[in-house]
Amino acid sequence: MSKPTHLYRISFRNHDQIFEVYAREVSHGALLGFVEIGKLVFGEKSSVVVDPTEEKLKAQFEGVERFFVPAHAVIRIDQVSASGPSRITAAGEGGKVMPFPLYPPSAPKS
Repeated sequence: MSKPTHLYRISFRNHDQIFEVYAREVSHGALLGFVEIGKLVFGEKSSVVVDPTEEKLKAQFEGVERFFVPAHAVIRIDQVSASGPSRITAAGEGGKVMPFPLYPPSAPKS
């Protein structure tokens, strides 16, 4: 019997954008503090409608076998039954996703 392949939807923050990608492999990896993502899955090539956001992601990750995302940048990882469109959305001020604070706020100077 063949081993079932899992599909994951990963959402993570990259600068001022939220990336949502689909992948077959997700693990804590060998680098402490990073999530390892491999075997990216993109939409069907036979699709008539071309999504510019997904095309941008394909171009950005072209030739990448696996990549590492800092654990504090990961928003959510879901195991799903079918892939959807990969996308990039703005995470600007006033958005629904707040970045994890890396440094405590500095005290006001007197």
